[in-house]
Amino acid sequence: MEKKVVVALGGNAILSDDASAQAQQEALIQTSKHLVNLVKSGYKLIISHGNGPQVGNLLLQQQAANSEKNPAMPLDTCVAMTQGSIGYWLANAMEAELKAAGISKDVVTVLTQVVVDEKDDAFVNPTKPIGPFLSEEEAKAEMAATGATFKEDSGRGWRKVVASPKPIDIHESKAINTLVDNDIITISCGGGGIPVVGTELRGVEAVIDKDFASEKLAHLVDADKFIILTGVDNVYINFGKENEQKLTHVTVAELEQYKAEGHFAPGSMLPKIEAAVQFAENNPGKEAIITSLECLGKIGEDASVGTTVTL
Repeated sequence: MEKKVVVALGGNAILSDDASAQAQQEALIQTSKHLVNLVKSGYKLIISHGNGPQVGNLLLQQQAANSEKNPAMPLDTCVAMTQGSIGYWLANAMEAELKAAGISKDVVTVLTQVVVDEKDDAFVNPTKPIGPFLSEEEAKAEMAATGATFKEDSGRGWRKVVASPKPIDIHESKAINTLVDNDIITISCGGGGIPVVGTELRGVEAVIDKDFASEKLAHLVDADKFIILTGVDNVYINFGKENEQKLTHVTVAELEQYKAEGHFAPGSMLPKIEAAVQFAENNPGKEAIITSLECLGKIGEDASVGTTVTL
């Protein structure tokens, strides 16, 4: 029996310095080559992805063209728009790579709404970075002109930050599970999903962290494994120091201790750690793996690949 695996792909892995459609499509072609390795290994693949750079750039385009006759779209709609564009590119890239590998499988992108609590504290304390990196001077000018909030992001520059509430439910999870059970590869929860509240599914101005949304999806579809992709092969403690230590297999209790000691940067590795811990706690006996895209083909073959998190 094939096992279900949710793979959370970062938005920064899709967009590099070149924000053109052609460059992003090329990046997704390379990404698909690695993702197909999981299909070859016998996994039922459920892909999620970030959209931080893409939705931020789209917001800038919307604001630049804003007028009474052509008003800018709100953030939740921009999330939906980037879900569609990235899903379109990725689905086509995946189908081409599957065909090249001699594998006959359909790939479907599901426009996904993620339910959040409108009373979540995140709405009064925006922390989620979106859009391009700016200098401090550029960021302060934007804040003065638009009233948006910008914060310094891990020494890489200043980025706009918006509310990032925790996901409560994935509205389309049953439909996604039906597709997966019928051997269809799904792309869903793009950009953390479209943030909605209430039974009427009213959109709100926020961007949900894609790792938390992916964990919620992995739990709801009863995934056997949850893989979070990042820019390094493993998680480290004392990262960048002489006593740097690579983590290969770590328990929830050990990670909580490292977290308390301040080893993981907020807005960088910390959300991935917290999502992996959450999956391990919610799904006893199952594992979360944090690793790089390049290591995907080795998962299941080499026990030392990536950082495996278990209860």
